[in-house]
Amino acid sequence: MKLFEYIGQFTLKLLDEVGSLALFSYHMFTWMLRPPFYFGQLFKQMEFIGVRSTTVVLLTGVFTGMVGSLQTYHGFSMFGAESLVGSTTALGLFRELGPVLAALMVTARAGSAMTAEIGTMRVTEQVDALTVMGVNPYQYLVIPRILAAIAMMPMLALAFDAIGVVGSYFVGVILLGIDQGVFMSKIEQYVYFSDLMSGLTKATCFGLIFSIVGCYKGYTTSGGAEGVGKSTTNSVVISSVSILIADYFLTAILY
Repeated sequence: MKLFEYIGQFTLKLLDEVGSLALFSYHMFTWMLRPPFYFGQLFKQMEFIGVRSTTVVLLTGVFTGMVGSLQTYHGFSMFGAESLVGSTTALGLFRELGPVLAALMVTARAGSAMTAEIGTMRVTEQVDALTVMGVNPYQYLVIPRILAAIAMMPMLALAFDAIGVVGSYFVGVILLGIDQGVFMSKIEQYVYFSDLMSGLTKATCFGLIFSIVGCYKGYTTSGGAEGVGKSTTNSVVISSVSILIADYFLTAILY
């Protein structure tokens, strides 16, 4: 009986959480096109989410490309297909690794910060103070962060792809001795613009996902400092899992 009780409680809690997130998203989209527009907050969040995440995204991208090139070389050398190392690595970066890993890195850095910042404002009643002053919290706190994440994630994914190809070139051509012309020509032959665009589409969706989850968990925080910590942890976990689940469905739709 305790098992069924646990399953029932978990199901009710899950449905309650999904319903609250749906209502939060509804209010957010309702206020998105209404003035006033806080462009200062938008640009501030674009700088925080995009510019300040560039370093960690580039570091992740270059080593991902290097590892991808190294692994595919050792596998393809068994079949004499070393010439396909560049194109295979580039396809993996453009379609999957670029948008997914960039989103996970930004979620860990910026998504957690969103939750912690808004959650701290919630438990210290600063959100209520904004309402008293006639400032809509959705317009001032939530919408700029979500729009900034949607705008900056494709750029970060593009930077990830570019530096990943550079890392792959360094390992494949310079360290492993693959012919430079063959390496580049295979990328041109097998990698299409649509592959890049599908990855950027994924990155945009992932930006929407982690920003909504991060803002929602922060906005609904309670329980003081301990509650902020729990909300931040839950935000990163839920966002990361949601990104991986969404990646599957987006891949099924786009390819």
